[in-house]
Amino acid sequence: MFETIRYDVANGIATITLNRPDRLNAFNSVMAGELVAAFDKTDADDDVRVVIVTGEGRGFCAGADLEAGADTFNYAVRDGGGPVSADGTIDWSHPDVRDTGGKVTLRIFESLKPVIAAINGPAVGIGITMTLAMDFRLIADTAKIGFVFARRGIVTEAASSFFLPRVVGIQTALEWCMTGRVMPAAEAHAGGLTRSLLAPADLLPAATALAREIADNTAAVSVALTRQMLWRGLGMAHPMEAHRIDSRGVYARGRSADAVEGVTSFLEKRPAVYADKVSTGMPGYFPWWSEPEWK
Repeated sequence: MFETIRYDVANGIATITLNRPDRLNAFNSVMAGELVAAFDKTDADDDVRVVIVTGEGRGFCAGADLEAGADTFNYAVRDGGGPVSADGTIDWSHPDVRDTGGKVTLRIFESLKPVIAAINGPAVGIGITMTLAMDFRLIADTAKIGFVFARRGIVTEAASSFFLPRVVGIQTALEWCMTGRVMPAAEAHAGGLTRSLLAPADLLPAATALAREIADNTAAVSVALTRQMLWRGLGMAHPMEAHRIDSRGVYARGRSADAVEGVTSFLEKRPAVYADKVSTGMPGYFPWWSEPEWK
């Protein structure tokens, strides 16, 4: 079904593997579309509780595929009418102005399932910014990381100007992006980018263990709501906004069969078996936001 990624589901965990090892899993427009489609699949499948994203071979993702040479980042050469008019003015709201990597990170941001990045090797440019919308980043201690955009004459992309300062703080984000240097995994980890720094052989087992902890012990609808509550809470202007959403969530979930099971299983000292499904069990107030349009 896919050309540039592999998609596998086993025991409640979907694994999306970037699969262009001969190009260090370099990102192109086909991969972008396939990643969006893969996250559509994980959201639609109630058997998927957690998503792991990793890379085939020795790399995670070497960034944008540069096979187009100097025109790699020149979106004006795309097929179609394009945003440039005959007199040279640019329609900045034209769909062809949109950054392809941003379409991927926005789709990951909207995911109803937790997402774990298992960064097994070099992750540069979009190879690292695509992970910023994921919930956890685990990294092999042999990997290299680089926000190299200024060294390629462009700027940060994939909505990383939103995500990166929220993950590592504004000072670190500015240093990494302004210098564009490629850094060892240990520096990225020390800067707060990653949850765990691991030997390569321990990376996928650790990602799987974290996924299992979520999948085996929690209610799927509660996790889906929590993911959106926390991510979207980053943009709230006042705690009252969070109080409104928290209150609706507690009220809705408190009336659910999952809440009964959660309390009963605790009192009976047995594992909980949660029945509510993301496909049918999201509360009536969801979604509580209006999705901004591209313009």
